Amino acid sequence: MLQQYKQILVPVDGSYEAELAFKKAVAVAIRNQATIHLVHVVDTRAFQNISSFDTSMVEQVTDTAKETLEKYVQEAHQAGLNEIDYSIEYGAPKSVIAKDLPRNLHIDLIMIGATGLNAVERLLIGSVTEFVTRTALCDVLVVRTDLDNHPAKKPEN
Repeated sequence: MLQQYKQILVPVDGSYEAELAFKKAVAVAIRNQATIHLVHVVDTRAFQNISSFDTSMVEQVTDTAKETLEKYVQEAHQAGLNEIDYSIEYGAPKSVIAKDLPRNLHIDLIMIGATGLNAVERLLIGSVTEFVTRTALCDVLVVRTDLDNHPAKKPEN
C-alpha cells in the first residue's frame, strides 16, 4: 500500500531553508491531494528578557510573519494547490511544532528546513529542527536540498 500524507505542517521563519521546505511541500501536497498548514511561531521567550517590553514589538513581528505567510499562500495557489492555510502561534517553537499542532491538526507529516544555526548556536540554544526530528508525533522530512536536489546554498544577494 502506498503511503499518502493528507495533513502537512510546514514551519516557516523567513529563512531560505524554510522557503525550500515550503516549495517542496507544495509539490508533495499536490501529488498526495493533501492540505498544507503553514505556521510561524513567535518565540515569546525572546521578549521576556527585554526590560522595556512593548506590545508594538510583538505586533511588528506578527505583521511581518503574516505578510510572509500570505505570500506563500499566493505562491501555492499559483502552483495549483488550494488546500492551504496558515496560523501564527505564540510560545516555544519546539513544542508547538513537534507536539501541539500535530496533535490539534491531525498532522501526518512535518516538512521542515534544515537548521541554519552554526555548531555553537546549536550547542547553546538547541535546534528546533533537531528537536522536532527527535520528538515529533508524526513523520518528519528535513529539507536539505534545493528544488533540483542539490545541497541547499542560500542565494547571494
